[in-house]
Amino acid sequence: MKKYSEMNKEELLTLKEQLDQQYAEVKAKGLSLDMSRGKPSAEQLDLSMEMMDVLHSGADLKCETGVDCRNYGVIDGIPEAKRLLGEMSEVDPDHIIIYGNSSLNVMFDSIARSMTHGVMGNTPWCKLDKVKFLCPVPGYDRHFKITEFFGIEMINVPMTVNGPDMDMVEKLVSEDPAIKGIWCVPKYSNPQGYTYSRETVERFARLKPAAPDFRIYWDNAYSIHHLYDDKQDFLVEILAECAKAGNADLVYKFTSTSKVSFPGSGIAAVAASRANLEDFRKYMQIQTIGHDKLNQLRHVRFFKNLDGLHEHMRKHAAIIRPKFEMVLDTFERELEGLGIGEWTKPHGGYFISFDAMDGCAKAIVSRAREVGVKLTDAGATFPYGKDPRDSNIRIAPTYPSLEDLEKAVQVFVLCVKLVSVEKLLEKA
Repeated sequence: MKKYSEMNKEELLTLKEQLDQQYAEVKAKGLSLDMSRGKPSAEQLDLSMEMMDVLHSGADLKCETGVDCRNYGVIDGIPEAKRLLGEMSEVDPDHIIIYGNSSLNVMFDSIARSMTHGVMGNTPWCKLDKVKFLCPVPGYDRHFKITEFFGIEMINVPMTVNGPDMDMVEKLVSEDPAIKGIWCVPKYSNPQGYTYSRETVERFARLKPAAPDFRIYWDNAYSIHHLYDDKQDFLVEILAECAKAGNADLVYKFTSTSKVSFPGSGIAAVAASRANLEDFRKYMQIQTIGHDKLNQLRHVRFFKNLDGLHEHMRKHAAIIRPKFEMVLDTFERELEGLGIGEWTKPHGGYFISFDAMDGCAKAIVSRAREVGVKLTDAGATFPYGKDPRDSNIRIAPTYPSLEDLEKAVQVFVLCVKLVSVEKLLEKA
């Protein structure tokens, strides 16, 4: 297949005419398809419906220590929930706090608390002239929205297949005390689906920050979200590495069951050093009298243990794997060798990252929207919504049905071709 960049002007104009015709035909269909966010499908949510039957009016609603889960108490989580989420996070239950339904909420709170009251006795960030955060890009848009909300300056750090550019991270963190943290999605990253290598995790654990209150915001959202049984990425456990390196307080490790059970009604947790957890508990005692222990109990009795979680996630994988494979097969069949796009092939998580030709992403997303296919906004995977190359598009295959997804991907591919031809004709 001939690369578009090798075509002469006449060939490009002929191709554009064909693509314009196809685009007009798609527009006439009046499609209305949405693959803008990484939400589980209704079929995935159905997998957890029996959880609704676990607790009923005749059930024993006491946790294993005899506390009545209907009442106040146990501010940092019932023991069996700590054990379950501890297994999921690969940490000792003593190093975990159970929160409400959203790990994003906990991350927001952690930044807010650092702004107003500081980290473990250090100066509150709001009293400093400048506060900065490192942001591996492309990355998770909601992370960037949090730091933007608080007026924190965000610095792009390029992602590689092994994780963030650690030479850059080490240099910046060791030289600038205004840098207070870094956002990380270390396993099946959002949006590329990359998993940080052993060397990357070890280098994170050995960081020597100029700021004593620097923290790694380790959002392990996809720790058990494998697409394949026989092709699973391995991630080194960060807390143990930090402790080994004499940096026990360096990391906050977030997790939740949001895309394991029900996204709006899961349970979230933070794993960290004892000193960090004590810092968390101080504000929690003011903020709440306790999170939803009935929901914690419901999750524990439904999943039981780590094996139960893994078995449940195999059912999720069986639903979403064909969707990922269909998207990747379509890209390979329609775009391979044309020189107008590159894409990742993840082993887990919720996204595929697509890089179009420079200067094309916004136009592709706009063209798709015009014919009824809603994609994640171009630029969303970068701080301030500004992709310097206007190239990256996050593909979220999980929510639509396979049939709808197939239609949406065909439209996407057509838009990639059409916008790429137009871009090349500008230069011809």
